[in-house]
Amino acid sequence: MSEAIKAATLEYATRLGDDSVVLGHRISEWISYGPFLEEDIAYGNVSLDYIGRARMFYTYAAELANDGRDEDDFAYMRNDREYRNLLLMEMPKGDFAYSQVRQLFADVYYTYVLPELLQSKDETLSAIAAKAIKETKYHLRRSRDWVLRLGDGTEESHKRTQKAVDALWGYTHELFDMDETEQMLADAGIAVDVSKLRGAWLAKVTEILTEATLTVPADDWAVRGGRVGYHTENLGHMLTEMQIVHRSFPGCKW
Repeated sequence: MSEAIKAATLEYATRLGDDSVVLGHRISEWISYGPFLEEDIAYGNVSLDYIGRARMFYTYAAELANDGRDEDDFAYMRNDREYRNLLLMEMPKGDFAYSQVRQLFADVYYTYVLPELLQSKDETLSAIAAKAIKETKYHLRRSRDWVLRLGDGTEESHKRTQKAVDALWGYTHELFDMDETEQMLADAGIAVDVSKLRGAWLAKVTEILTEATLTVPADDWAVRGGRVGYHTENLGHMLTEMQIVHRSFPGCKW
């Protein structure tokens, strides 16, 4: 592996880890607040799936960096400007409809991204994808069912779900952006060229939203910046809460 490819792969693994840890933390915020016990347990399980995924990406990033950092350093010792997650993942918990719509958008995204990552020439990234694919099938089944129930439910649930779709839609465009780093890795057969997946993602999401009697918004606004460290204020607040124990007691083991 050349130094350029190694540095790019380190950045790529960190980005994927950031996506996973941020979304995993957001999902965990619903634990003990779910509408009923089974759903409460489901939130915990899905959150742990993403946290576990983040650990694998961060462990690989630490291996590539080879500078003494470990997975905890990547998760807990970087500030918001050093995070490279997609903005969709950091959006606040919101109400139940908001979280389920965000989850649907993410689950459909990973449904198409992970099989492509499975084909990566990088054996570690491929192995992580192989594990995550199994989890994503369950995640999508769950988020799809909830969006159908909420969208085609009561007048109030429909209104809230449509409002969530409209509020989050502009953050989905960034999912399919490619920069120089990811394009170089895609050309080398390591990263996923996500720009080629928007059509399939849009078709699947449109199918689900239509079945839920929801309207697909117009593509008249978009927000970007997560991959270069420009984030909403939501990430800073989230990291303050997520990192406080580790930063308050660095190196503590229990």
